[in-house]
Amino acid sequence: MRFEDLLEIWRAPIVQDGYSRRRDWDNARRIWSGPASVQPYRAYEDRDPSNETASTMLNAYLPPSAEPDSADRVLYNGAWYDVLSEPARWDKGRLPHVVVRLWGVTH
Repeated sequence: MRFEDLLEIWRAPIVQDGYSRRRDWDNARRIWSGPASVQPYRAYEDRDPSNETASTMLNAYLPPSAEPDSADRVLYNGAWYDVLSEPARWDKGRLPHVVVRLWGVTH
């Protein structure tokens, strides 16, 4: 596996408003930036003609120094992606790495 793609992981603080707790993405900060191997996982489009969206899912393989969280967002190739589930850490074998499933929606 070759880590030839540049990827950034962003994390937002949790704020309390009058009704609930939420992530404040206006005050997010970059927590990691570095090489990754980003590979397609799945792409699909909504068949409803009134809703012209397309979803893309990617797998990102990161070096073990990355510490992604399931609530983070990722910037890759100028597009934002949500982390879709808990990242999987692989510490065995010759190439330790972290696998992150990413989900992006375009309109």
